Amino acid sequence: MKALLTPVSIHNVRITGGLFRERLDVVCQKAIPYQWSALNDKVTGAARSHAVDNFRIAAGEYEGKFYGKVFQDSDVYKWLEAVSYSLVDSPNAELEQIADDVIDLISKSQQPDGYVNTYITLVDPTQRWKNLRDNHELYCAGHLIEAAVAYYCATGKAKLLEVARRFADYIDTVFGTGENQLPGYPGHEEIELALVKLYRVTGEERYLSLSKYFIEQRGTQPHYFEIEAAARNETERQYDNTYYQAHLPVRDHHTAEGHAVRAMYLYCGVTDIALETGDRGLFDVCKRVWDNMVSRRMYITGGIGSVAFGEAFTFDYDLPNDLAYAETCAAVGVVFWGHRMLQHEADRKYADVIERALYNGVLSGMSFEGNSYFYVNPLEIWPESREKRNDRNRGRQARLQPWRQKWWEVACCPSNIARLIASLGQYIYSSSNDEIFFHLYVDSEAVFDVNGDSVSIKQETSYPWDEKVTIRVYPQRTKEFTIAVRVPGWCRRAQVSVNGDPLDITPYLERGYAKIRREWREGDRIELVFAMPVERIHANPQVRVNCGKVALQRGPVVYCLEEVDNGPVLADVSLPKSTELTVSYDKDLFGGIPVILARGERRIWSGDSLYAPATYETCPVEIRAIPYFLWANRSPGEMTVWIREC
Repeated sequence: MKALLTPVSIHNVRITGGLFRERLDVVCQKAIPYQWSALNDKVTGAARSHAVDNFRIAAGEYEGKFYGKVFQDSDVYKWLEAVSYSLVDSPNAELEQIADDVIDLISKSQQPDGYVNTYITLVDPTQRWKNLRDNHELYCAGHLIEAAVAYYCATGKAKLLEVARRFADYIDTVFGTGENQLPGYPGHEEIELALVKLYRVTGEERYLSLSKYFIEQRGTQPHYFEIEAAARNETERQYDNTYYQAHLPVRDHHTAEGHAVRAMYLYCGVTDIALETGDRGLFDVCKRVWDNMVSRRMYITGGIGSVAFGEAFTFDYDLPNDLAYAETCAAVGVVFWGHRMLQHEADRKYADVIERALYNGVLSGMSFEGNSYFYVNPLEIWPESREKRNDRNRGRQARLQPWRQKWWEVACCPSNIARLIASLGQYIYSSSNDEIFFHLYVDSEAVFDVNGDSVSIKQETSYPWDEKVTIRVYPQRTKEFTIAVRVPGWCRRAQVSVNGDPLDITPYLERGYAKIRREWREGDRIELVFAMPVERIHANPQVRVNCGKVALQRGPVVYCLEEVDNGPVLADVSLPKSTELTVSYDKDLFGGIPVILARGERRIWSGDSLYAPATYETCPVEIRAIPYFLWANRSPGEMTVWIREC
């Protein structure tokens, strides 16, 4: 049961226009340099990082003390990964030299046995592997491996890859069920998926086996985290084993539980192992957890993790709006996992979720200018209330700020967004021997090998703002093969034509993809039209906070109301069921975007009484909604996704 599909190589695809060309330019030209400044503590008013200096100290370049969280190294690794992808899209000799210099620092900080971790090396070398639950050593190792693979694939330079291999080889001697090995696994998953990437680049089977070991060992009895805690004489703990997805062996998982980002990284690794080994049982685990997450524990924005305590899933249909956590990294993780599921099973349902998370929960995490970031992504904000109610979130005030921050003390999200957007080309297409799949609609060009022949594809579109997509096909020679285009799940009316001739797609549909098989000639043209009326979206009644409310969505984009457009007390705005929803293109807003306009109502409240008989009158108001991912880029104020319906 190997992967059904193979993602297109990042070297064989280029994003050429549209929203994601603009976002990619922001990442390459602004965000990556800005993040480098932040990692070097050169952004005024930003939280201190010290992450690069930690490596300089560990490398012996100067004396000093470690500063930051135990996982501070991972910020540098994820930044390097983003740089790797950006160099493919936008070659930059100066940036590449900076990356080479950072890699030299990492290499110099590596210990003789292969170990790399500035926190343990500088703070207390005797604590190596003594607290797998909390110290993030394997998590940081995973991000090092991911960065190494990405940089090698992007540039052909192997120095960081050799550092990663030495570290992985050492880890392989430490962990396992053999004599003198530790039968442990990471508190924060990440190394599982990273080892599979290392295996795919090197062909070394030991890395695949080690990844599988970490997955199979997780949650087994006797419980390793409890053995560790007893050895430390630990009497209290903040989280139970569910937080770490270690409450049960992985094969017994049925629901999305615990820390949301950890869960996404775990199931990425599980899906990868299922893909590589043909383990149907592991893939069945992924399918049932995925279905639980998407049908009961996911926000309309593709965000996950509904509570600040533990940054975690809670229970079915518990999706509060104003206290939503929905960490940016968790939405990024949804895209990572969905992409893996899609290669295993070419089903629209995975691409639909990737699209939902990408256009809403991921893009919202970075400002329009690329120089400030959300950690959490609520669906409703009244700023004073959120600040005063932080006690309900057990000390998570810093990360519940209602505005994007220049940098975070825990800065996992900025580089996570950057590495995803910089690598987005890999998510648009996949192929099999004689099939080319279109998962996302992005203005782009790509080259495929179809049974030994080169086929170039050019996709032209202003999606998601426009409903039209044109695909031009340029095979090396006239050749029969299949082009499979996704009909988005949100689309109620799709039109397809080939060389101007309308096509009834019904007989061609297979799990949401219209598979068009024919002899393709140079210049053949597919035209798609995905009708994009504004949709009123209702939530399942069991999502109690949204009963009687409606959200607005156009295409894959969820919209919201902001105070700057609609005035304060947005909770009192209501949208009559009979109101017409119109779309207007605002060329002066964020470089030009469609906004949704409607006639709504507000109550007329006289006096300052707290309560009054229901004899109030209403007044008409003009409602103006903008894409959710663009909120908080203008004046501070209230925001809401869900609107009262009357």
